[in-house]
Amino acid sequence: MFSRRSRQCALGLIASSSLVAAGPCDIYSSGGTPCVAAHSTTRALYSSFSGALYQVQRASDGARTTISPRSAGGVANAATQDAFCANTTCLITIIYDQSGRGNHLTQAPPGGFRGPESNGYDNLASAIGAPVTLNGQKAYGVFVSPGTGYRNDATSGIATGDGSEGMYAVLDGTHYNDACCFDYGNAETNNLDTGDAHMEAIYYGTCAVWGRGSDNGPWLMADLENGLFSGSGAGLNRADPSISYRFVTAALKGRPSQWAMRGANAASGSLSTYYSGARPSGYNPMHEEGAIILGIGGDNSNGAQGTFYEGAMTSGYPSDATENSVQADIVAARYATTSLTSGPALTVGSSIKLQATTPGYTTRYLARTGSTVGTQVVSSSSSAALRRQATWLVRAGLSNGACFSFESADAAGSYIRHYDFALQVAASDGSKQFREDATFCPQAGLSGQGTSIRAWGYPTRYFRHYSNVGYVASNGGVQTFDAASSFNDDVSWLISTGFV
Repeated sequence: MFSRRSRQCALGLIASSSLVAAGPCDIYSSGGTPCVAAHSTTRALYSSFSGALYQVQRASDGARTTISPRSAGGVANAATQDAFCANTTCLITIIYDQSGRGNHLTQAPPGGFRGPESNGYDNLASAIGAPVTLNGQKAYGVFVSPGTGYRNDATSGIATGDGSEGMYAVLDGTHYNDACCFDYGNAETNNLDTGDAHMEAIYYGTCAVWGRGSDNGPWLMADLENGLFSGSGAGLNRADPSISYRFVTAALKGRPSQWAMRGANAASGSLSTYYSGARPSGYNPMHEEGAIILGIGGDNSNGAQGTFYEGAMTSGYPSDATENSVQADIVAARYATTSLTSGPALTVGSSIKLQATTPGYTTRYLARTGSTVGTQVVSSSSSAALRRQATWLVRAGLSNGACFSFESADAAGSYIRHYDFALQVAASDGSKQFREDATFCPQAGLSGQGTSIRAWGYPTRYFRHYSNVGYVASNGGVQTFDAASSFNDDVSWLISTGFV
């Protein structure tokens, strides 16, 4: 007969044709701390789960569909999404709770901070911004750009008051910023800052306003409201390391007078404990409210960015042994990167021109005028200066080498970037923000011809010409240049050898 600990390890490691014989929430349940919320767009978190993982909505006709595992306990059926979203754009509208408690995550409403969408709501995530594979099978994560967020303010079973709870998440360790706050976990139910100790959520990034870990980050920390903590108090905690893993496991747990934070490479190895001990001053007892947030702070602070693949919240304080088995299960899922691009291939070092495909505009090419990028009528008989302004050099993506950046052939060292969603040409200032804003991922043209080019950091947005000016535009968004009319044509470009 197995002891509890040996049974947990066995549950976590026995292989099956799906992923493993037990999912993370089976393991938590075996450890006496069952999941009360379980969210993932990449896989089932229970071995028997075969229901909806998430819902997507396409822009072409507003239709919605749900994405389920390929088989019970398995990886999400990305092929269903790809077929449904072909030749249009899709957003993730609902991330379903697999625990059976109905703690689904939907578009976050306004709170202390308003979102960029209509009526102050946050943006929804692109359905294709974070492709990965699990055991070689394609799936999609939740790519959170600034302004994007999900929430549930009316939950069931989530800890309140000074109740005990645990949570974990698998995140992209390379996608972060220093804004507040890329969180997953327990938050206020009124979307406002209601005071210290009213939150308990995993945070990932380099925000150092309240506290920080060692070196320059990014760090795992706990958002407990009005403070990001990595130890017994605010400030520096050298035991909280900077993280460089592509896939990160984050684990946070709390109970009266104690909390702990652990982390690991989600692709290999075991969890390390970054802190375990007393609550910070002013945070004992806790006053948890029981809402669930993803990608935002408790007051809807929505300036952060990150990528979420899976996570769960528990009733009760999980043992280290239980969390260790969950980590083993995550490693067995074999998260790996996959291509961010599709359609006609681009070659680093090549010279290209981008021709508009919208009927009536096919004599126009993407070109710069000073720092502004728009379309101009260009031909082989145009002036040498104009032909240079309409020629671009393909470079490896400044922020992500799996995508591309476009250097002006007319201004060495200057690249197309987006700024306030307008395209411009600027010299690199060496900042992380510039590199991200100048990185773009081509895909097969949404109109059925050519190439569409989406912004790496805002994968709902694509190179678009609108009134002959260049933007990164979303399909049917709130900006004038986001208009749905002729969107697919306006974001599809024919790419060929440059004019010079």
